[in-house]
Amino acid sequence: MKVLLIKTSSLGDIIHTLPALNDASKMINNIEFTWVVEENFREIPSWHGNVTKIIPLAWRRWRHQIFTAQTITEIKLFRQQMTQESYDIIIDGQGLLKSAIVALFASGQRHGFNYKSAREPLAAIFYHNRYNIPYQQHAISRLRQLFSAIFSYPLPNSSPEYGINHNINFTKQTNQAKYLVFLHGTTWPSKLWSTSAWLKLANFAMSSGFIIKLLWYNAQELALANQLAQQCPAIVVLPPQNMLEIAQLISNASAVVALDTGLAHLAAALKVPTVSLYGPTNPVFTGNYGPKQICLQVDFACAPCLKKKCQYYSISHDSPCFRTLTAELVWYNVQKMIMANT
Repeated sequence: MKVLLIKTSSLGDIIHTLPALNDASKMINNIEFTWVVEENFREIPSWHGNVTKIIPLAWRRWRHQIFTAQTITEIKLFRQQMTQESYDIIIDGQGLLKSAIVALFASGQRHGFNYKSAREPLAAIFYHNRYNIPYQQHAISRLRQLFSAIFSYPLPNSSPEYGINHNINFTKQTNQAKYLVFLHGTTWPSKLWSTSAWLKLANFAMSSGFIIKLLWYNAQELALANQLAQQCPAIVVLPPQNMLEIAQLISNASAVVALDTGLAHLAAALKVPTVSLYGPTNPVFTGNYGPKQICLQVDFACAPCLKKKCQYYSISHDSPCFRTLTAELVWYNVQKMIMANT
């Protein structure tokens, strides 16, 4: 069976799709997936054995230069890739107008959420088959239900398995100093934890003999990483990493401390002990899912507000709700996770 899966972004959404794909791979013999994904994340689908082909999409780049000759040429090549073969089933796991339109490029029966459960209801008009998958549950559960409905197999009652081949891609390294990874960057200003809290946590880790490794994506995250490194000698600011290098780094960490960001979900998929901090977003629906995961939710009247900018945002560059998650509380949970994993 040949299946075309459209789940282009973001990083967390892509990770959330793996358990559903893994369910289908176990339930259906000789199933093969072609995955349409944003070019920056193209490595991730390749980590699952039933993904045999990846079609990269560059919409995030194209939209800023849509009428240039290079973009027009790349779009034509993308459409050619989409029409090279017919599919038994096409799944739009995104539920957006843009992903539904991408599905139109391919030949096959299109499946997706119905208008009540798609993120953008109008997307449902482009599908041949539509499914009502209730919203008030975790994204992983929704996708597992969608796949079970499409392929008509009983919904597994087991815990989600991401199906990443650790033996091939992420061999454990035992000859290096123990370290933690701090994921201090995120796209929403309201999700940020204070600089002073990160520094205090780093000092706790240093006192226990850990090196702290920091990843960064943009100039703002690099500036904060350098600021922390100047005040704590145990902090190492890493050079830019590709997705495989990031996964290897996380896979060999003793633990990860993360804000609500896509790389936190990667840590969950790799079964690395992770403590994630949630303020304006709700971990019930998008929290780290899997073993060795702790999601700490702030204790504040308006949380989770689901707003990118905090109405109480202060000059200290953190949302007041995050002050209820102290470095002491986070460190206590990090220690607990590390001890449980030894």
